[in-house]
Amino acid sequence: MDGDDPRAVLERLIHERGEDCASLSRLIGRNPSYVQQFIKRGSPRRLAEEDRRRLARYFGVPETWLGASVAAPRPAVTLVTVPVFDTAASAGPGAVGEDRLSAAGIGFSEAWLRQLRPRGGRDGLSLIRVTGESMLPTLNDGDEILVDERDAGERLRDGVYVLRVDGALMVKRLMRDGDGFAVRSDNPEAGPVDLAGEVEVIGRVLWTGRRL
Repeated sequence: MDGDDPRAVLERLIHERGEDCASLSRLIGRNPSYVQQFIKRGSPRRLAEEDRRRLARYFGVPETWLGASVAAPRPAVTLVTVPVFDTAASAGPGAVGEDRLSAAGIGFSEAWLRQLRPRGGRDGLSLIRVTGESMLPTLNDGDEILVDERDAGERLRDGVYVLRVDGALMVKRLMRDGDGFAVRSDNPEAGPVDLAGEVEVIGRVLWTGRRL
């Protein structure tokens, strides 16, 4: 009966169940003529929310039969699966890895990813595990970090990045220093960063998640 006139629906229910308008009016705490006036005169134009709820419960019918709005369906959430690398990015002396993809991937909301990177999509995104404590308190040992490989090169700016130094992956903070960048650890107790060898910026860290 969804979509039918609620007054006609209520009148039909009263007739089919052998009820009377005055009794139903008293049931919902109204004057004896309330239900009849609603059905015959359209006064009130709509049943009050509590009146509608009580009548629907009494007759065992959906509230929409008596004029409740149908809730709009929630839009479907589109998930983007981001690949996970078996290797780790060290927040310590450096982890050597072969950038091997694991069989797993983690789904992120496409709308949420677009907030992190307006271009959206998963191209160039990956998840890497952090090892070591030199980036405390920003990153903990065992954290998962979301890395954007498209956010590097000419786009380089202050922030936390994954670097490859002579094949070893590490996660550090880059800070503009004159015409170049200085590489720092967030943990004040960590020693200086050894950048001897070829340095490659892999990508910017957009987000971190951790187990409780």
